[in-house]
Amino acid sequence: MKSDKLREKILPYLFVAPAMVFLLIFTLYPLIYMIYISFTDWTLVSKTKNFVGWENFVYIWQRADFLNALGNTFFYTFWTVLTLMVASMLFAVWLHKDTRLNNFTRTAMFTPHVIALLSVSMVWSWLMNEDTGLLNMLLQTFGLPTSRWLNSSDTAMGSIVLVSWWQSVGYYTLILFAALQGVPSEIYEAADLDSAGPINRFFRITLPMISPQVFLCLITMTIGSFKVFESIKVMTAGGPGKSTQVLVYYIYNTAFAMQFKIGIASAAGVVLLFIVGLLTILYFAFLSKKVFYQ
Repeated sequence: MKSDKLREKILPYLFVAPAMVFLLIFTLYPLIYMIYISFTDWTLVSKTKNFVGWENFVYIWQRADFLNALGNTFFYTFWTVLTLMVASMLFAVWLHKDTRLNNFTRTAMFTPHVIALLSVSMVWSWLMNEDTGLLNMLLQTFGLPTSRWLNSSDTAMGSIVLVSWWQSVGYYTLILFAALQGVPSEIYEAADLDSAGPINRFFRITLPMISPQVFLCLITMTIGSFKVFESIKVMTAGGPGKSTQVLVYYIYNTAFAMQFKIGIASAAGVVLLFIVGLLTILYFAFLSKKVFYQ
């Protein structure tokens, strides 16, 4: 009898043990080790790790390239999250109607998300080629001015945002679409009896009812945008003129590509961790109160 009760208590922990071990080894330990390295002067060419305190953090905040990468990251995150959220919401409402065209569109929109971002970036690099790219060929066909896309500091970051939007919009659309499916039709029928217009129905019924999923999408969009790397590496390599160098790419360059300064790169990683954590806390502090849980 006692053995059965003991087994019932231990069994759940045994089921989650593999996941917890994986989390400890590949997430928690690297995180703690990165914080430790950020307070040292370790480089890939040195064997020693001398403690330097806050010196690495003071150094990066005095660097123009770090501040530029930080500004580019906020710019990319703002426009990616804004366009993704608005477009996903509009597409979800549109696809809510059950038609054959919408069934096909839902599948087609989700397809880019299952393609590796590396492959997506390579394809879009060809499409946006200034001389032989398909996009400029289409613009010329319709008599419109061509664009330098990835070769101009004025349009390079916008092009990266466009690629990220194209790859992710279907995923978030389906999340919001699934949320819309769970909204009781009786609520809309009651709104029709009160002669509520489409705008009032959206902001007073639809948006509050799917607010948990909207909140989830907002957090995942923000965290994912701060971690952007593959598209930058493949399409622009941080250029032209560092106009697309974001924080993760700055960390990569500092640690592996050129300087091999692991301590400084880890300090930049801690700053990134702090920013993402702070934004998440602010989201929960100010927006979670507006989330309606059924």
